[in-house]
Amino acid sequence: MPLPRLIPCLDVAGGRVVKGVRFQGLREVGDPVELGGAYSDAGADELVYLDVAATVEERPLLAELVARVADALAIPFTVGGGVRSLADAEALLRAGADKIAVNSAALQRPELIGELASLLGSQAVVVAIDAAGGQVFSRAGTTPTGRDAVSWAREAESRGAGEILLTSIDADGTRAGYDLELTRAVADAVSIPVIASGGAGTATHVAEALEIAQAALLASIVHEDPERLRSLRAELRGLGVPLRDAA
Repeated sequence: MPLPRLIPCLDVAGGRVVKGVRFQGLREVGDPVELGGAYSDAGADELVYLDVAATVEERPLLAELVARVADALAIPFTVGGGVRSLADAEALLRAGADKIAVNSAALQRPELIGELASLLGSQAVVVAIDAAGGQVFSRAGTTPTGRDAVSWAREAESRGAGEILLTSIDADGTRAGYDLELTRAVADAVSIPVIASGGAGTATHVAEALEIAQAALLASIVHEDPERLRSLRAELRGLGVPLRDAA
């Protein structure tokens, strides 16, 4: 069985990495190229880059910035935010992405998931699900869809998704722990890997998530000190979490 993964996440708006609480009150926390390179050097298993403003601003993701981040990395790279078409996905692959994440566009037209899987292979298609109270939200968490998170995860898998990136809006940025109930419900419903996202504040929080999910997304817990990723890995090993050796 693959070892659990630690995946820092760069939420990007206006060319800067941002972070808020429950998707609100976004503040700048750094440069995406610098932070991406620092996480790669510190032993991250992968990196996720999400342009959190692209869909709301109705524009394509900024491929030039993605390319600059990709150049700083020696780890797998997932990119999403504003991906609406196969052409968008192909542009990001040319910019250096290894996987493509889709969210709002897939909710609007679920057939996009299968189209991407046919073009890229399921292993390169990540469906991002932002949920609060068990309900899926689109457009950077601003629009309720009426869809149940568990049923949408099942549908995404059936349409060809290779991975689910599950973010609890309720827990996001709180550093009070992941939404384990939501994570378990989705993980039990699908056979593809689930990345738990939202709420990491301590190594214990991450360890709890990794008992359920195959990967943990990290943001607030590491953004102020990217080197924290190295000590976090050691703390998790001390808690009995099996992890790969950092590069």
